[in-house]
Amino acid sequence: MIHDFDRPVARIAGTGHATGTRILTNADLEKMVETSDEWITTRTGIKERRIVENGVVTSDLCVDACQQALDEAGVSPHEIDYIVLGTVTGDMKFPSTATIIQSKLKAYNATTFDVSAACSGWVYGIEIADSLIRAGRADKILVIGAEILSSMTNYNDRKTCVLFGDGAGAALLVRSNDDRGFLSTYTGSNGDLAHLLICEGGGSYKPGKNRDIPSEDFTIYMNGNEVFRHAVRIMDHAALTALEKARLSPEDVDMFIPHQANIRIIEAMKKRLKFPDEKVFVNIQKYGNTSSASIPTALDEAKNQGRVKEGDVILVAAFGGGFTWASAAFRL
Repeated sequence: MIHDFDRPVARIAGTGHATGTRILTNADLEKMVETSDEWITTRTGIKERRIVENGVVTSDLCVDACQQALDEAGVSPHEIDYIVLGTVTGDMKFPSTATIIQSKLKAYNATTFDVSAACSGWVYGIEIADSLIRAGRADKILVIGAEILSSMTNYNDRKTCVLFGDGAGAALLVRSNDDRGFLSTYTGSNGDLAHLLICEGGGSYKPGKNRDIPSEDFTIYMNGNEVFRHAVRIMDHAALTALEKARLSPEDVDMFIPHQANIRIIEAMKKRLKFPDEKVFVNIQKYGNTSSASIPTALDEAKNQGRVKEGDVILVAAFGGGFTWASAAFRL
């Protein structure tokens, strides 16, 4: 779906992020599987990732990130109209984790729901939230991307266990009264490629109560080479589509924030779009792939580091299991 706007009507008023507190380094993984710091760094760009302590659930990280966003914007929880959470690792099957977040924040006036789009989940949520505000259905919406991927990572699989971390990123969207806000959003999917990046267990197809299903089916499977091939092409297409619909060129972008999946994907996109290093934000070396949390976390860090400021044009693009993809252009 493509949204093309004559003027922005929703803007980001506050952001926040939270991560696991335990640092899992490449040296730690060398003790767990047959791998090396050089192998991981060369192929992924990751040096370490944050993992939650026992007992910490996805909603806990979300509440921390949301409170930061609310504090920055000077908005109280009771003013929130919707809470939209992108996640594939919610606290439980139901209710939605967004509903649990509502309770923990005491945001009792909010409508709540989860979005399942894997790594594209936060940008999917942005498109939904922006549409609600444009339609006059809401004034203030929390959009969150959060994952505890350690809960579904196979730490015996050297190809995937080096990739993933735990985290949450949140943004508060409000109605815009100036030229700041979202200029375009773009989302898409292709279910024919679902088998390349998948977790089969836990649903009606392979329910957890069936003891004959191998435990590996409840963890992440990825065909890395095929995912890489599709990711570069599709993320490039998504980024260019968002720019085209916003009537922008790559030269107009102040900062590109891609999904932090793999440094080789980021480098390939940077080359294709002809962005200089200073216009591409990268933090994969510290957090690994946190799926739907990666872009909002990177946006919050870019703000905190002074890499982006009010009025800057930001481009984001994501690609995830499904396959799904999403992009957006906005003036901060």
